Amino acid sequence: MQKRRNIVLTGFMGTGKTSVGKILAKKLGFKFVDVDDIIEKKEGMKISDIFKKFGENRFREIEAEMIKLIAKKRGQVISTGGGAVLRDENMDALKSTGVVFCLTASEDTIFERVKNSNNRPLLQFEDLKGKIRELLRKRMDKYMNAHFLINTEGLTPEEVAEKIIEEYERFVYGKNKS
Repeated sequence: MQKRRNIVLTGFMGTGKTSVGKILAKKLGFKFVDVDDIIEKKEGMKISDIFKKFGENRFREIEAEMIKLIAKKRGQVISTGGGAVLRDENMDALKSTGVVFCLTASEDTIFERVKNSNNRPLLQFEDLKGKIRELLRKRMDKYMNAHFLINTEGLTPEEVAEKIIEEYERFVYGKNKS
């Protein structure tokens, strides 16, 4: 039997990609793959250190290389970094074997979820809310290229996972919820 299409989770940081991804993988018997974790293992340093030492452009090159490799396999739940959508080649690779879900949340919700995080290099700014707003605005068109947008506002990771499974099965198998 051919392995099932991947489920790819994109979206801004703090929208629940990792939490939801782990639940999905467990429920579906898929392997959970976090692109950022794989990059950190391969490079032997934290994402924030890669940004500091080599800059965002080099990080995005490494990220694109990893996504190409990861996307070749099937039966995975792939959690991408929030900026992975910035390169069309990443989305093309991910869509070739997967169904892409963009998790969304309001600026205020994202702010509340990430405000105490020290390991997010793009959020080390005085005006955190302003930076979130700016990055969301820059990325929104790219996020819209997902097969599905899932608003995570007021939902538990479990509820988000259930919505994704329902949409995934409808997309892949044409199943409707009975």
